[in-house]
Amino acid sequence: MSRCTLRNIFTVLIYAGVAIFLFPYLTGHFSNALLYLVAGIGLAVLCGILRCVCIDGDCSDRIPPKPSAPQAKTP
Repeated sequence: MSRCTLRNIFTVLIYAGVAIFLFPYLTGHFSNALLYLVAGIGLAVLCGILRCVCIDGDCSDRIPPKPSAPQAKTP
C-alpha cells in the first residue's frame, strides 16, 4: 500500500470520527451523546496522530519529477 493511499484512508477516518461526534446532535438523540463524543473524538485524534507519524512528508507519487538543469557545454 502506498503512502498516498494510507494518507487518504487516515483522512477519511478522521472525517468519520468527526461525523460520529456530530451524529447525536444532528439526529436529536442526546441520551448517548457522551459515548459518541468520546468515540468520535478518540477516532479522529488517533487517526490524525497515525497520519502524522506514519506518513511523514509529501506523497512522492503525486509530485512530478523536477526537470534536470541543462548542463553547460565545455569548449
